[in-house]
Formats: sequence, C-alpha cells, structure tokens
Amino acid sequence: MTSPTLEIRRPGNGPDAARHGPHVAEVWLNRPDVRNAFNDGVIAELTAAFRTLGADPSLRAIVLAGHGKAFCAGADLGWMKTMAGYSWEQNRADADRLAEMLWVLYSCPLPVVGRIHGDCYAGGMGLAAVCDVLVASDAATFCLSEAKLGLLPATIGPYVVRAMGEQAARRYFVTAERLSAARAAALGFVHEVVPPNALDARVAEVVATIVANGPAAVKACKQLVKDVAGREIDAGLRDDTARRIADIRAGDEGRAGVRAFLSKENPPWLPRS
Repeated sequence: MTSPTLEIRRPGNGPDAARHGPHVAEVWLNRPDVRNAFNDGVIAELTAAFRTLGADPSLRAIVLAGHGKAFCAGADLGWMKTMAGYSWEQNRADADRLAEMLWVLYSCPLPVVGRIHGDCYAGGMGLAAVCDVLVASDAATFCLSEAKLGLLPATIGPYVVRAMGEQAARRYFVTAERLSAARAAALGFVHEVVPPNALDARVAEVVATIVANGPAAVKACKQLVKDVAGREIDAGLRDDTARRIADIRAGDEGRAGVRAFLSKENPPWLPRS
C-alpha cells in the first residue's frame, strides 16, 4: 500500500509485497522530494502503521527505510513555517503527537530494523533511535541539528540518549555536529556500517536471523531489554527474571524449541529438516 507519505510492503505476491519473506513487513518513508522530512500527516500515518503491523500475529519483524537520497531530514520546512504561528497550546498538542508516534514505534512488540542509507537528521535520528537494529550505509550522515535553529531535541531525547549514551549525547546535543556513519557506530548508535551496494543484502541477513528465532521468544527478548536496562539487580529483578525464564521454558514454544534442538530437527517455526 503506497500513500503520499508512506509505502507499506506486506508479505504477499502483489506489487507491494515485502522482499524479506512471509513474516516481514517494510515501512518506507515516501517523500523523497523533501528528503523524507515529516509533518503531521507522516506522524499520523507512521503511528497508525506501526500500531497495525505490531498487532499482526503473522509478522515477526519490520524494516523501516526511506526512498530518495535521505533517510529522514527531520521536520518539513513547510510544516515548520506553519508551526511558527502556533500558540503554546498548539505547539504542545503537536509535540504530544510526535511523542506518541515515537513511543508507538519504540514499544512495537516486533523487532524493527532500520535501514539508514542517507542523511539522518534531527527527528530522523529519533526514528533511528527507536529501531532495535540499525544498519547504515557508510555514506550516511547523522546530526542532532536542533540547536542550530534555537530548538532542542526534546521528544526524541529519551530515545537518542538511550541509543548513544549520556556522555555522547552531552556533546552532540549542544554542538549539533555532523557524525559520520563510522562515528555513529563507534558510539554504539549504529550497529553495522556497510558500503551502499551491500546495504540491502546486510539488512536481509539481519532480518533472516531474527525470523529464524522463536517468534514469542524474540518478542520476550525485546521486552526483557527494556524492562531490565538501568535497573538495580535487586531481589525484585532477580525474581522477575527467574519467573520469565520459567514461563517461557514451560510454554509451548519453549518446549518445542528445546525438543527440536535435542533431536537435531528444525523447530516448528522453521521449515522441516
């Protein structure tokens, strides 16, 4: 399904079919003429798309990508001109919608793989930060450019700080310097950097490794990281993690996976050996 702002590819045989098999959807930012900058329409469509895809039991992963030269250049200039006349209340309502979009993407139960092929600026870094795996072209550049406009990366801030770390965020929030893909990887913001002509193949490999794992286990692993990150390892956390492993070991998928491993067969979520 293609709209003026998004292209959504789902498993199937039609022209909008995803390329990564029967359990993977793709969401492509589709405003190449404005470097995939977002406005209120993009925010609404991304929110709706990830709510729908995240609730689809047939899916195991989502790829987030962009058409054109840039991944996402942040906010649309025309939209910014409109916002210049907003009252405080209108600005707050607008910011709330952006914050909700980022939360919906971040809390999507399915792993989200970001394909970063070009410029990833401002709000675009927020979109990248909410992904679970980021694969970038070595030609991509990153920038938290808000301070150049007298603004700040507030709504994206919690996700970017988690993704690159507090100390790096201290620098790049206040300097608004550009980062190369290699630098972003050195900071831990990006997981892998590859040549442009290898980007699609590497994304496909990452997606394939996710799909090869137990679907329920993958969702549980993603949630586990969110729930334990930064927490003190106290009695409550130890009790919680022990309960989780007991739950999944005793569950149908866990039992089937262990049986398949011991018998040297493929688990039920993969083709038979």
